[in-house]
Formats: sequence, C-alpha cells, structure tokens
Amino acid sequence: MYEFDAKQQLPGLLDWMRQQMKNCGGKTAVIGISGGKDSSVVAALAVEAYGRENVLGVLMPNGEQSDIDYSHDLVEHLGIRNVVFNIKESNDGILHEMERHGMEISRQTKVNLPSRIRMVSLYAIAQSENGGIVLNTSNLSEDWVGYCTIYGDSAGAFSPLGMYTTEEVVELGRALGLPEKFVVKPPSDGLTGLTDEDNLGFTYHAVNEYVRKGICEDAETKAKIDRLHRISRFKFQTIPVYHNGLPMVLEDVAGFYKE
Repeated sequence: MYEFDAKQQLPGLLDWMRQQMKNCGGKTAVIGISGGKDSSVVAALAVEAYGRENVLGVLMPNGEQSDIDYSHDLVEHLGIRNVVFNIKESNDGILHEMERHGMEISRQTKVNLPSRIRMVSLYAIAQSENGGIVLNTSNLSEDWVGYCTIYGDSAGAFSPLGMYTTEEVVELGRALGLPEKFVVKPPSDGLTGLTDEDNLGFTYHAVNEYVRKGICEDAETKAKIDRLHRISRFKFQTIPVYHNGLPMVLEDVAGFYKE
C-alpha cells in the first residue's frame, strides 16, 4: 500500500539539490515567488539545502497582484533576500508591438506570455548574481497533464518537485514547518481568476490517484488525463536534433548527441 512520508523524503531530496547545484557550478538559488505552495516549498527547500543567505526570491507581479501579500509574507517568514520585479511594461510592450503589426492576440498568448517573461527575468537576474541558478517550481501533477508553459514555468536548471504530486508537495511544506497558508492556497491562472482545476476540468486529486495508484473511475476524466499527457510530452523533452550520420569523435557526457 502506497504511503507518503515527507520527513523520510527530505534528506535524500536535499542531498540531491546540493549535488545539482554543484553540478551547475552554482551558489545562489534564484526562485520566482508566486505565493503558492510550489514556489513556497521550493524556497523552503533551498533554504535548508543552501542556507538562506544563498537564496534569492523574485516576486514578479504583472501590474497589480491582489494576492502578492502571500509572497511578501513567505520571503519574510524564510528570511531570504528578495526583489519585486514588475513585468507589466515588458508584457504590455510585446502585446502592443503585436497589435502595431496588425496581429490578432489569442487568449493563449495572453495567458502564456507573462510566464515566459517571468522566466526571462529570472535568468537575467540569475546571471547577474554570484553563481545564480534558476530553480524550477513545477510539480508532478501539473507536469503530467502539461499544465505549464514551455520556456516559461517549465524551465529551470533542475526541478526539486517534478516527481511529487500536489498533495505530496503540501506534506513536504508541512514537514519543512511552513505555515498552513503557504501550502493550501489554490493555484490560479493569474488572468481569469480561475483555478488550475477549473481550467483543466478535473481535480489534481484525480490525477494523483491515477498516477500513484492507477485508479481513475470516471472514464471521461481518464480520457482527458491520458490525452493531455500524450500531447504535452514535447514540453519536457530535450529539443530533437537531426542525426545526419557525420562522424563525431568526441563523447558528449550528457548523451545529447546520441541517436
């Protein structure tokens, strides 16, 4: 019977995070702080793994953000350095340029553009930090159904929560001593006010039960999950490279160039 023990998971996860940072040659964890459970837990993990002096939280509202107090409270609770980096001018600049060229702006563009600008901002900040490395904050439940933006919140040097479901992330946060308000806040898309689950049409609990136990009693939900998983795998694959048969005498340690 599957049972999740967050406290048992933490030592191995923290050791892995330290090794990943070492592999990157980094020192400072740069994390986008949204005020939701994923970024809160990643930030708390980073404090445990690297020390609070080596963690930088970046708050990135798009103009006014009604729930930004959660983000301010989180960085204060953890005692980490933080900056507020408003992306509104960057976001609006791209949209205005598209309009200037007579392009029709789709809803998906409006939804995904802020996520991509936030990731560009994080990398710009990280590259101006002392050994700054951007940490991904996505979880398994979101990634399984592709509920992320490619080159946006799907990016990062490594993903501490990529193999943990939403419910497991909550338990990790509790094991780290985070106040309850940082681990139970429902995520929203930041545009329509809808939660992730509203947009998906099913709950993350349904995804979690399916992934961990193979149980999904509702056939329609199962079909939706399977379809979304299948069509979103490109978001998590290394960019395909055409193998032309020409000789390569050096060995690539990452195996990227192997056919």
